[in-house]
Amino acid sequence: MNFKVVNESFQCRNCKAKVTPQKGSCRNHCPHCLYSMHVDQVYPGDRASNCKGMMKPIAVTQSGKKGWILLHECQKCRKTIRNKMAEDDNMILAAEISRNPL
Repeated sequence: MNFKVVNESFQCRNCKAKVTPQKGSCRNHCPHCLYSMHVDQVYPGDRASNCKGMMKPIAVTQSGKKGWILLHECQKCRKTIRNKMAEDDNMILAAEISRNPL
């Protein structure tokens, strides 16, 4: 799999928070509301998606290698994408999401 490093500041389209780059990794979702935006098409960082829909966090799972994983679903095209959680993510909200069955 290809991977293009993109780690830049952005303003969350869902909660309007200003989001800073993640230290030591790439941030692709808001650490406050956990929403993302459908910007990648084929591989992480390609920014080739024409959809640009909001990606709602719908589940939280545990991966032995990567730790906690958010499952996002695009509210426009319904594509689902797995994303590694960051240390500064809203873990209270993540716990609430994890209680909702898929």
